[in-house]
Amino acid sequence: MTIKVGLVVGSLRKDSYTRAIAKQASELLPDNYQVIDINIGNLDLYNQDLDDEDRVPQSWKNFRQQMSKVDAVIFATPEYNRSVPGALKNAIDVGSRPYGKSIWDKKPAVILSVSPGSISGFGANHHLRQSLVFLNMPVVSQPEVYIGNVTSVLDDNLKITNPGTLHFLQSAMDTFDDLVNRFND
Repeated sequence: MTIKVGLVVGSLRKDSYTRAIAKQASELLPDNYQVIDINIGNLDLYNQDLDDEDRVPQSWKNFRQQMSKVDAVIFATPEYNRSVPGALKNAIDVGSRPYGKSIWDKKPAVILSVSPGSISGFGANHHLRQSLVFLNMPVVSQPEVYIGNVTSVLDDNLKITNPGTLHFLQSAMDTFDDLVNRFND
């Protein structure tokens, strides 16, 4: 059985360290996983009036439809001002509405936070975790995935060169696989 996983990356940069780490981590999943890159950069800002007045932007419809077809989610985020980037928070809000129709409900998730600094996106990781708990998403608890000093583990082509980082990401993806299988049996 193919398991579809949405890859939601909070960084919109073309040479994003976060996206590079997330893509390589997703490649460590078993062969029966299909990872779907979910673009959040073109989502209209969430405004409940648009849902209430049946004026839903096409970008929301497309996003909600795409996310409704995945079984689980990999969230990858940089840290902006001790929290998640606005694009990622907007995607979470768009997907959680209209009330009672959240596309996030019961989808297993893993959070990867990435930073060129040594704090490793800790604040963003935990802010995101708070939202996902509220949205009823089972989230990998351990290992918590913080990749700090990311430029020291990537080469000029944004490939992970540090064997310890690859081993750590493999353990996180194995744990994510276990979580996904518990909820998709």
